[in-house]
Parts: sequence; C-alpha cells; structure tokens
Amino acid sequence: MNTTQGSAHSTARGTFPFLPTLIGIGAATAAAHIGNNFTTYLVGGLMDKFGFTPFAMGAWNMAETLSYAAAMFLVAPRARHLDARVLAMLASVVVIAAQAGSALTGAYALLFAGRIGTGLGFGLMNSALNLAAGRTGNPARWISLGITVQTLLYTGIAILVPLIGRQYGAQGMFFGLTGISVLFGLCALLLPGGKADAESARMASAPIGADGLLVLMAMALFSFGSLAIWPFIERTAHAIGIPATEFGLYQSAAVLASAVGNAGLALVIDRLPRAWPLAAALGLCALMCGLLTTVGSAPAFGAAFVVFMVSWFLTYPLLIRLAYAQPGGERLAVMTSGTWLLAQSLGSLAAGAMAQGLGAYTLIGPVGGVICALAIVAAMPVAVRLDRAYA
Repeated sequence: MNTTQGSAHSTARGTFPFLPTLIGIGAATAAAHIGNNFTTYLVGGLMDKFGFTPFAMGAWNMAETLSYAAAMFLVAPRARHLDARVLAMLASVVVIAAQAGSALTGAYALLFAGRIGTGLGFGLMNSALNLAAGRTGNPARWISLGITVQTLLYTGIAILVPLIGRQYGAQGMFFGLTGISVLFGLCALLLPGGKADAESARMASAPIGADGLLVLMAMALFSFGSLAIWPFIERTAHAIGIPATEFGLYQSAAVLASAVGNAGLALVIDRLPRAWPLAAALGLCALMCGLLTTVGSAPAFGAAFVVFMVSWFLTYPLLIRLAYAQPGGERLAVMTSGTWLLAQSLGSLAAGAMAQGLGAYTLIGPVGGVICALAIVAAMPVAVRLDRAYA
C-alpha cells in the first residue's frame, strides 16, 4: 500500500541535512508547545499566590490559546510568501518578552495581556513549524520526529518547572520558561528556510473543500474534548492528594513514553494506512480523558495520564497528515493547528465554568472524552477515501 504522507500535490523543495533539520524542527516544536504543556503549573501557582478563581484562570488560559489560534489563522493565507526561519525569530522575541513581563506583575489584567503575547508567539512558532515541515516533502514524519525531540526535552522540564515553583513561586516559573524559550528560539534558526515553490504557491489558493472541512471539524472535536481539562490537570491531581512535584514526575514519565511512541510512529508512518490507526488513537485518548477526573488514587491517575499523553501525541500527527494530503496542504495544516488551539481555548473556558459551577472537576473528563470520540466520525470518511486512493 502506498501511503505517502506528504501533500498529494506537492514535492520537496530540496534535500535538507538530517541533524540540523531535526534540531530545528525539534526546537520549534518544543518552543511552540511550552504554553500547552506548562501553563498548568502557572495556573496552580497563580491561584495559590493571588487567589484567582478557576473561571478567571480558565479565561486566562483561553486568552493564550485564542491568540495562538488567531496567529495561525493570520499566517495561513499568507503561508506561501513566508520564510519559516524569519517567522521563528519573530515568534521567539514575542514569547520571551511576554514571559519575562508576566514575571514582574501580579495584576490580573497585565497577566492576561501577557498571555495574549505568549499565545501570539506560540502561534507564529507553530506556523513556522508547519511551513518548514511541509517543505521537506514528508511533513508527517518530521512532525512525529519533532514531537519525539519535544517530549524528550519536556521530560526534564516537567521535573524542573515544579521544583522552581516550589522554591521561587510563579515568578520563578515565568523566568525559567523565559530562559527555555531563549534556548529553543536559537535552535529553531536551523529550521528549513525559504518560501514555497511555484507549484505549492499555486495549490495554496485551492479551495479547502468538503474533506478539508471534515479535517478541521475532527481536529476541533479532538482538541475541545481531550484538552478541556488540561489547564486544570495539576489541580485535578491535587484534589486526590497528589502534590505538584509528584505530578511533575508523572508528566515526565508521560512525555518520555510519548517520545518513544512518536519515534516508533516516525519509523512506520509511511507504511500505515490512515483510517484504523487514527481511530484507535482517538478512541484510546477519549477513554483516558474520561478516566483522568474519575479515578481516585495516585497510581491510577498516573497510569491514565501516561496513556493519555502517549495517545494524544500519536493522534496529532495522524490527524494532521490528513490535512497535508489535501490540495494546499501547508495552508490547511496551519489552519488545522489553529483550529486545535481555538477549540482548546473554548474548552478551557467551558471547563473553568463547569469546575466553578459544580465545585469539582469530575465531570469534565467524561464529557470531554465523549466529544473527543466524536472526532472519529468526522475523520474516518476522509481517511478511508485517502486509503482507497493510495491503495
């Protein structure tokens, strides 16, 4: 079975050396997702220090993810004219300034503005990542490799950030994340540069079509359902007696397991069909999402959290490869990632409202799991058609 993962309508612009490309894409992936993975510690730290409510922190997180999505939708129609390296440089400057500025204030309005800044920067970096991967000729494999590098790096960061928080509080975590962004931004300069070739530029203006809309719908359901609980996941663990430092160990184990999973996926993704692996990953992610807020012991939570992270990081490249296989794959991939953040931001707000209204996080996981599972219904028609086309 021929299951080439690049866009069906584009070819590679050139040959990129493996190690520099791996460092660049890995650093850009890590830089783009710092907020998604470590804002949860900031949420807990700020709630403890300043007494912000769950709804206020849900809105705070939503500001970051909404601005993240806005940056990606802004980039998408202009993708063919942009250089990934230049975009990554701009993204790094914005994130570094916003994180450092947030460390110097305790005013909610200023912290809210800082989240808008980090979101814009993360969105620009993720756009740079999608553009660079799309121009390699094998984007899904490079995104899987980038996630592998990201998760390996996050194994250490997940231990370090809560330790910094315990010693220096939220301010220390802000400054720590600033330094990490500086390092990742410098390494992201090794991203494949240049602009789209003539064929890619022509295809970028092609209509999204029905299949493209289904891909966007699948990503929206997946991210809204699976990530609604994410800003409060550390608080969920805390509610059953797991301290932040122990949660950090669980997250470290989860991201290490995710690195192994995505390294394996990168090796075989060219030979996998599109339909059943995606359905299996989405189903497992939905199940674990439901367990995260309903288990009552630390070992059960830790096991569910590890499997949740692994399945989530496998689902993302399996889903976004459907976007790259459509006409104008780079543009649709950026829009798909933007949809992920838009849906997550709405899910965060809904989760904050639900937690505050019910006084608990218990129902967020099961409700999110059901919504996540609905992504299978949206994605399967596209995946099955592509499998048949390349059979």
